[in-house]
Amino acid sequence: MSDDLASGYDLVIFDLDGVVYLIDKPIPGAAEAVERLRADGTPVAYATNNASRRAADVAALLTGMGVPAQPDEVLNSAGAAAAVLAQRFPAGSPVLVVGAEALRAEVREVGLTPVSTFEDQPVAVVQGYGPEVGWQILAEAALSVRAGATWVATNTDRTLPSPRGPLPGNGSLVAVLRTALDREPDLVVGKPEPGLFTTAASLSNSERPLAVGDRLDTDIQGAVGAGMDSLLVLTGVSGPAELLAAPPERRPTFVSADLSGLFRPADEARLPLRAEEAGGWRLAGAALSGEGDPVTALRLLCGTVWDGVPLKDLTADSPAATDLFKNWGL
Repeated sequence: MSDDLASGYDLVIFDLDGVVYLIDKPIPGAAEAVERLRADGTPVAYATNNASRRAADVAALLTGMGVPAQPDEVLNSAGAAAAVLAQRFPAGSPVLVVGAEALRAEVREVGLTPVSTFEDQPVAVVQGYGPEVGWQILAEAALSVRAGATWVATNTDRTLPSPRGPLPGNGSLVAVLRTALDREPDLVVGKPEPGLFTTAASLSNSERPLAVGDRLDTDIQGAVGAGMDSLLVLTGVSGPAELLAAPPERRPTFVSADLSGLFRPADEARLPLRAEEAGGWRLAGAALSGEGDPVTALRLLCGTVWDGVPLKDLTADSPAATDLFKNWGL
């Protein structure tokens, strides 16, 4: 019986952007990680806030990247939002869609009627990410919500990862309406709400799932809210400085540089690490010295910061520690 991190769980739920791929390119090692889990008999699922692709399209994209996936393994916020609307409104009701064609298709599939103008008298506005979203549809949405339409957001990710760095996400587009309307959406469906995680676990009859993500404010907070252990990988949005400053509801169980951490001992990734020395690093109070694996240093620092030492009081007492602090923006 293996004693690696993944072996302690009966389901691994992956976020996609920043974990498995960046936009449309696989992250190195991701395909191998999923293949190894499947070979070990560990079920996988994919839970994404991205509402610009349908589940079947996501599965096809993953398969094309060398990550075999079935549509029923993919849960996305577009499908979840459409399902919520179908529960609230009669069949055929007009729903103004702000987002990609995938979101319109999900709304249509549950028996509602996608529309695009205030004059269509929509009973609801559903807003998801779409690269073509512009002022005109946002204006129609603002008029509709102000007239009484229910406002549902698929997710509120402020940014989405890309090879060039973080780009505006659906949360940034939601902020446009929030500013214009001076109010919050009536409902946010995706992470950090726990629904995608709990649904994935239920569909797999999982009793001990592990959520894997790159964002503290969505993936990790959603896992904490769902009562699940979580692994933060440092291949996407959230970095070391954000992890050190994370409040309790955004603190993962584990951290690793990438998905290879799934196949190393759990104790090499567990947070926080409370010790004076580990892996070539030494922590004396708030001073870090020595050299070694950056993730080990991060785990040590999480131990002291989460115990109450202010982030601003951390100091670097070796050349390697100085380089780390500079790279991390500390």
